[in-house]
Amino acid sequence: MTEAVDVVIVGAGAAGAVFAARLAEAGKSVVVLEAGPHWTQGDLVSSQIWSRRLKWGGPRTLAAGEHARGLTMLQGWGVGGAALHHYGAWPRLHPEDFTLKSDHGIGLDWPVSYDELRPFYDRVQAYAGLSGDTAAEVWRPAADPYPQAPSPRFRQGEIVAAAFEKLGFRTSATPAAITTGWHGERPPCQQDGWCDAGCPILSLFNPMALHLPKAEAAGAVIRARSPVTRVLTEKGRAVGVAYVDMETGQRREQRAKLVVLAGAVVQNARLLLASDEGGLGNRSGLVGAYVNGHTFSAGYGLVGEETENHRGHTAGQVFTQDRYGKVREGGAFGSVTWIGASAIKPNDLIGIANTRPDLFGTALHDFMRKGSRHLIQIGSVNEALPVRENRVELAAERDAIGMPLARMVHTLDPRSLALWAQTREEGLRIMKAAGAAEAWGGPPAVIHLMGGTVMGTDPMASVTDSHGRSHDVPNLLIAGTGLFPTAGGVNPTFTLYALAERTLDHVLAHWGDYAHG
Repeated sequence: MTEAVDVVIVGAGAAGAVFAARLAEAGKSVVVLEAGPHWTQGDLVSSQIWSRRLKWGGPRTLAAGEHARGLTMLQGWGVGGAALHHYGAWPRLHPEDFTLKSDHGIGLDWPVSYDELRPFYDRVQAYAGLSGDTAAEVWRPAADPYPQAPSPRFRQGEIVAAAFEKLGFRTSATPAAITTGWHGERPPCQQDGWCDAGCPILSLFNPMALHLPKAEAAGAVIRARSPVTRVLTEKGRAVGVAYVDMETGQRREQRAKLVVLAGAVVQNARLLLASDEGGLGNRSGLVGAYVNGHTFSAGYGLVGEETENHRGHTAGQVFTQDRYGKVREGGAFGSVTWIGASAIKPNDLIGIANTRPDLFGTALHDFMRKGSRHLIQIGSVNEALPVRENRVELAAERDAIGMPLARMVHTLDPRSLALWAQTREEGLRIMKAAGAAEAWGGPPAVIHLMGGTVMGTDPMASVTDSHGRSHDVPNLLIAGTGLFPTAGGVNPTFTLYALAERTLDHVLAHWGDYAHG
C-alpha cells in the first residue's frame, strides 16, 4: 500500500488532467493512475501510423446490439487520453439540449441549465484559445466573443460554404480549440491537418497544452501503466482504489480521501460494476445504462477544380447549425450540426481511400489520383436519443489482469436512425449543389460516446448529482462525458471541460464535505 493522499484520480485524459491541475494547485496531494503509457509532447508525431498509438490499446470491449459500436477510435490510450487525438470542433450545447424530457417528453433532462453552465464555457474557451467567428455564428447561445479569430478558409471550404448557402444554410467558421494566432506559448496552427496525430506544436488544445504541465508543476504524481481494478470502500465511503503496476506486475492500493473516476465512458462504468456486487453506486440500477452518442452522416463529392483538400484542420473549415431544432418530418427527431471541408489525408478515419471501401486495385489507384486533388467532404453530427437498454455490462470473460471485460449493448432509437437517413440524403443534395459530378455517402456511423453514469436530481433515476458526485458514495466523483443525460447535436469535449470546471469550483468551496462529510 502506498501513502494515502487527498485525491486519487483514475484516468489522465481531459477530465483527469483538469481535476489534477486545479486540485494540486489548491494544495491537495494528488495521484493520477493511467492505464496506458506516459506520453509526452515529444511522442506526438505527424504520421498516420504513429497516431494509432494514441487510440485505445487496453482490453477489448465486446459489442452487442443491432447497431453495435467499435471503440478503438473513440477512446484514448495513455496520458492525455482521447483528447490527444480529438479534432477540436467545440460548439456549445444549446439551451434546449438540457430540457429534452420537459420540452418533448423524450429521454432525460439535465440537472443543470445552459445559463448555469455558460460561465464555465466562457472560462474554458478563454484558456483553451477557442477560435471562431462570433458575428457569423448567429445561432450560437449567449456567450463571450471568441478569443481567437476564425480559422482561414481554403478552396474546399469556399466550395462547401457556397453549396450550403445555395440550399439556404448560413455558415460560419467551425468553432475550434485550435489557435489562429499566438495564445500564450502556443503558436498558430499550420493548417496541415495532422490533428489526429496529437498536434506536436500544441496549437490544438489538449491536456499536454495546459493542465498536465500545471498538475505536475504543482506536485501531482502521474503513474502510467497502472490500470485500476476496483474502488475500495469502507462503511459506505470510498477509501481508495486497487490497481496493478504493469511495470512490475505487483498489485497495489492507493488510499485517498476523495476518489475521482475520470476514465472513458466504458471504463468508468466497467470499474463501478466490478467494484461491488451489483455495482458500486448502483442503487438506481443505472450504472452502465443510457450509453449514447451521435450518428454521423458523411457526404463526399468529386468536383472539376482542385480543392486544396489537404489544407486546414480536421475540425473542418465550414460549420452550420442553421437547422438545429429537434422536431423533424418523416419520423426523425433530434438536433444536427453540419461540419465541412475537413483536411483530408490518404487513409485512416476520414481518409480519401476509406470513403470508397468498395474499390480495390487499379480502380482504387485511379480514384485516389482524383480524390487527392478534387474531393470535397461534409459530415453531420446527429443527435441520438438516450435509450436505457443501451448499456455497459460485465462479460464472463476476463482480461490479462483478471478484471471482467466490458460488453457494450447498443441499438439506435428508430427516430435517431431516421434522422441519420434524412441527413444522409441532405448531404448528397449539398454535394450536388457544390457541382459534384460524383457524390456518395457512407453507412450509418456512430461517433463520440456519452452516458453510462448519467447525472440527475433523482437518486433513483440517475447515478450522480449535477456535480458528478455519486448519490450513494459521498466522496466518489465521476467526471467526463459519461455524465451526459443526452447528447445534443454537438461534439462533447467542450462541455466535458465546462462541467469539470463547475464541479471543481464546488469541490474546492466545500472540500470538507467531500473529503470528510
